[in-house]
Amino acid sequence: MQKDNVPAEAAAAAETAPAEGFEWTGILEMVQANGVEFAKDLVIAILIFYVGKFVVGLVVNGMRRVMNARNIDPTLETFLGNLVRMALMVVVIIAAIGQLGIQTTSFIAIFGAAGLAVGLALQGSLSNFAAGVLIVLFRPYKVGDFVEAAGIAGSVEQVQILTTILKTPDNKQIIVPNSQIMDSIITNYSANDTRRVDMVFGVSYDDDLDKVRETIEEIVSADERVLDDPACQIAVMELADSSVNFVVRPWVKTSDYWGVYLDLTERIKKRFDEVGISFPFPQQDVHVHRADPYEA
Repeated sequence: MQKDNVPAEAAAAAETAPAEGFEWTGILEMVQANGVEFAKDLVIAILIFYVGKFVVGLVVNGMRRVMNARNIDPTLETFLGNLVRMALMVVVIIAAIGQLGIQTTSFIAIFGAAGLAVGLALQGSLSNFAAGVLIVLFRPYKVGDFVEAAGIAGSVEQVQILTTILKTPDNKQIIVPNSQIMDSIITNYSANDTRRVDMVFGVSYDDDLDKVRETIEEIVSADERVLDDPACQIAVMELADSSVNFVVRPWVKTSDYWGVYLDLTERIKKRFDEVGISFPFPQQDVHVHRADPYEA
C-alpha cells in the first residue's frame, strides 16, 4: 500500500510545483512592470518640476522686464514678481504630482484644508500679507524712500509679501512686519521734492537784531542749494530767558536737506564770531536777601 501511494504523492507534488512557480513569476513580472512604469512617471514628474521651474523663472523675469520698460514702481514690481512666482510654482507642483498618478482633485482639497489650518495658525502672517497688499495698492512709500514707521527710521530697500526691509543711516538692515507698519504712523521724508530746513539761533539781548538778520541773510543767499521760491524766512521767534531766538527756514531739495542744515549751522557760527555777534550761555540772576537777626 505504501509503494502504491508514493507515485500518487509525487504526481501531486509535480502538479503543484509548476503552479507555485508560475505564481511567483507573475508577481515578479507585475512588480517589474509596475516598477518600470513608476520609474518612468517619476522621471517625467521630475522633468515637469524642473522644466516648469525654469519656465516660471522666464515668465517672472519677462514680466519684470516689461514693468521696467514701462517705468513701473520697483515696489510693485518686486511684490507682483514674488506673488506670481508663488502662484505658478503651485501649479507646477500639482502637475508634477498628478504625473505620479495621485488624484490632483483630492490633493487640492487636502491642500485647501491644510491651507485653512495653516492660515488659522498663522493669522499674524496673513495680516502681514494683507498689509503688504495695501502697501502696494496705496503706496505710502516706495523703494528708495526714507521713512519713519513702527518706530524705525531708514531707507526702504525692499517691500516683500510679508515684510519691509529698511536700511538705517548707520547701515543696519532692519526687517519690519508689514502689519506693524500699517498699524503705525508713517512719515515719508522723501515723498516731496522739496523740504524746509528749520533752524534756531539764539543771540544776546545786547546784539543788534538788524545786524543779526542781515548776517544770516547774507550767508543763506550765498548758498546755491537754497531755493528762491519759497523764500527763506528769517525772523525773531522767541524772547527766551537768556537769548533772543531767531528762526531760519530755508527751502531746499530733499536730497540737500542735511548738507544745507549742517553747512549753514557751521557758517553762521563762524560768521557770528567774525562780526562780534555772541551766542549767550544760559544764565540766571540770583538775588540774596539777608535777614535781620534781631527781627522777631
